[in-house]
Amino acid sequence: MDLKVTLAGLAVTAGLMLFAGWRGARPPDFLKGPRMIPWRPLMVAFATAFLILLVHLVNLLGITTGQTRP
Repeated sequence: MDLKVTLAGLAVTAGLMLFAGWRGARPPDFLKGPRMIPWRPLMVAFATAFLILLVHLVNLLGITTGQTRP
């Protein structure tokens, strides 16, 4: 992936992560019944994708992450 696609992915996952965090933090409404979408696990999944894309961005900028083999 190039830089533009990575930045777009970061923006999308950040927005989805914030939205899922907001929805997961709302108190339950027992009159409507149970929540059909598990917002908190979705927030964790989007946060994981965000971190992976962030590391990819840092690697695109020329900083080596992880182990380097001699």
